[in-house]
Amino acid sequence: MTYWFAGQLYQGEQVTIAANDPAIAYGASVFTTMRIYENSLTHPLTAWDWHRDRISQSLHYFAWSSPNWQRTITGCQALLNQYPVLRLTILADGRELITGRPLPQNLEQQQQQGVTAWVAAAPTYQRSLPGHKTSNYLPCWLAMQTAKTHGARDAILTTATGEWLETSTGNLWGYRDDRWWTPPLTSGLLPGISRSRLIKNLKHQAITDVCWTSDIVTQFECLAYSNCVIELLPIHTVLLENIKLNYSSTHEGLTALRQMFYRPSLYDPNC
Repeated sequence: MTYWFAGQLYQGEQVTIAANDPAIAYGASVFTTMRIYENSLTHPLTAWDWHRDRISQSLHYFAWSSPNWQRTITGCQALLNQYPVLRLTILADGRELITGRPLPQNLEQQQQQGVTAWVAAAPTYQRSLPGHKTSNYLPCWLAMQTAKTHGARDAILTTATGEWLETSTGNLWGYRDDRWWTPPLTSGLLPGISRSRLIKNLKHQAITDVCWTSDIVTQFECLAYSNCVIELLPIHTVLLENIKLNYSSTHEGLTALRQMFYRPSLYDPNC
């Protein structure tokens, strides 16, 4: 394994960090996960500017130190030829940690056939500081681990009153009435980069201000979730307590939404 930490490239799986560092003690860091297209940080699909802006906004909100961005870019470039996915973590003092990993196994097959999701009840699996992608990811990680015990790929997080928010790794999308729906940010969920870009391209075809109650979710024709690594993944089955909700994984709406990931206007933050 090759990784980059605080301006240096390392081989191995161990990072030297003080035992009382806030990143260890409290999860005091923010991160973003990028899929690298054509081994290029500047490729439009990689969306580097979006990732950098989200991290910068969180650092400003927490009044933490900004990283040396040129050094951070150098670190990303040192790894992007080896890994299709990079995770960039910025510690509270501005140090950068960059690690890489492969794409998920069987991703193309799952994109075609869809996956199963399990509904995780709040408050046990409630995200901490949902507006920011901090490294305090324990509730999401626990939700995903529990979902796997039910034979599901991911978990759907909920509010205290049972409204669906997002999965533990991505933003939800549902299709009905010739429109795409996604839960509102005001419900308490992460403003995903893929979510923001798709809403921008969908414009009037997206419903973003309606909470996902039990009545809403049962009326969707198809269901999916998005993030920057998987792009769009259909959900064909949802495990909700003792019942199963079934959705189409071959709906034509899924094809149309997936194609929006490759529209140039989707990646230009100035459009």
